[in-house]
Amino acid sequence: MTAYNILIAADLTAEGLRVLHDEPQAMLDIIAPNSPALREKFKTAHAVISRDDVTIDADLLNDADNLRVIGRLGTNVAGIDLDTATKRGVIVTHTPGANAVAAAEHTLTLMLALNRRLVQAHQSVREGYWLHDRKRNLGTQLRGKTLGLVGFGRVGHLVGNLALAFGMQVLAYDPYVGESQHDDERITLVTLPELLARADIISLHVPPTRETRGLFNETLIRQMKPGAKLINTSHGSIVDERALAKALRDEHLAGAAVDVYMEEPPIGSPLIGLENVIHTPHIGDHTVEARQDVSMLIATQVLDALRGEDYRNVVNMPFVPGVDYERIYPQLQLAESLGVLQQMLAQHPISRVAVEYRGEEMAGLVKPLTVALLRGMLKPALGEKVNYINAPILAQERGIQVTRTKGLKTGDYTNLVSCEVTWANGSTVVMSGTLLDQREPHIVQMDQYRMNFVPSGIMLFMGSYDQPGVIGRVGTFMADNSVNIASWQTGRAEPGGHTLTVMTLDAPISDELLDELRQQNFVRHAVQVQI
Repeated sequence: MTAYNILIAADLTAEGLRVLHDEPQAMLDIIAPNSPALREKFKTAHAVISRDDVTIDADLLNDADNLRVIGRLGTNVAGIDLDTATKRGVIVTHTPGANAVAAAEHTLTLMLALNRRLVQAHQSVREGYWLHDRKRNLGTQLRGKTLGLVGFGRVGHLVGNLALAFGMQVLAYDPYVGESQHDDERITLVTLPELLARADIISLHVPPTRETRGLFNETLIRQMKPGAKLINTSHGSIVDERALAKALRDEHLAGAAVDVYMEEPPIGSPLIGLENVIHTPHIGDHTVEARQDVSMLIATQVLDALRGEDYRNVVNMPFVPGVDYERIYPQLQLAESLGVLQQMLAQHPISRVAVEYRGEEMAGLVKPLTVALLRGMLKPALGEKVNYINAPILAQERGIQVTRTKGLKTGDYTNLVSCEVTWANGSTVVMSGTLLDQREPHIVQMDQYRMNFVPSGIMLFMGSYDQPGVIGRVGTFMADNSVNIASWQTGRAEPGGHTLTVMTLDAPISDELLDELRQQNFVRHAVQVQI
């Protein structure tokens, strides 16, 4: 009988531990998440159960020859090197949705406490004050106020429904949810600028991704309605704490409620000590019911995956039994890169995806390549929550239709992955890519433009006019602003017409400099993308 050494670096409930103890093949090793012995114990573990306070990097994975399953309590898998785990055949499973109710209720708790100055009122009575302090602790009602939800996933939906019960008007911003994918007329989808201008309270519910890191910076916070309040139960990386503290001190914002921080514990955070801020120590999902649900769910998922009986909520499961993941990895990266570019360059929500595969290298890989493309397309919005298992389901939930097609107007390449997307306004965009030496992804077509560039790093996509001097003027502009161009590719539709240039940069350029470039009379459009 095979024995499983299960390393538990998390606080499971007694019921969750009992499920694991009752498995005859399981040997449990319980350790504190911050224990110096953790790395050594990884080497012999067949499965590891942890929260997001344990970082599982490539070095740790490469030393863990026996590791077969990683079980993550909660939804955040950002601290796990998924590529290395997948290459090594390690299954990564998490517990999405199990704590959504707890997180939504905690958001409403903070909202009520913030509006009714509950913490200050409590402290006032505790210190012996009573009537003369009532005016100072005058609160405001939720009824009639406007709530703005940034992010409209599971938790965002629940918060919105709870707020409606309080008589609030609810706005939601999510660039990856179109009107056709939204069926609750009581909640209005708006642009981010409109939400910032109208909302009395803004609540954040977006995953930690490269695109959302520092999303609420000083510029965005200053666009919020004067006297508004901000609630963050999402992730500490979403908000620039210094900018938020400044806006609270000069009374541009009336208050904030924070459950998550850039650094935890938040030693030295500029938010600590401000009277108009309510703090909680990352307990948004910390309820008896949520802990129980998450513990039971992760225990059964890990055991089922170890036995090979079932694979639920797996974020990196290979697609087809018997497929060598390392062999097809370059093709998957090519398809995923196409999906990322289509999403990040889209000017409207994507409603339809048509894929075409050509050549022996792509034969038999229709399903995994399509899933990889969808994963890339959804990743800018969902981060590591989207994977090779759930990408088709998440695409379907967002109303994205996926079909296989033939006859796209593409270049003459032996092996080619092509993707045509249709935007919500009816416009279509075709992109194609191939592999160099069967290993390195290259994008070779973007609509009518023939290109050849590697989809990696910091890229600037610039539309201009096919006329003398443009390259020199762009080069001078970049040099004058100390921007180093690593590579340059230009394609044109026809002589004297439009051109498309893709520049790879050594470092990202600022939003201000990008706006200045867009103002040049030879530039039609410019977008910066990082992969």
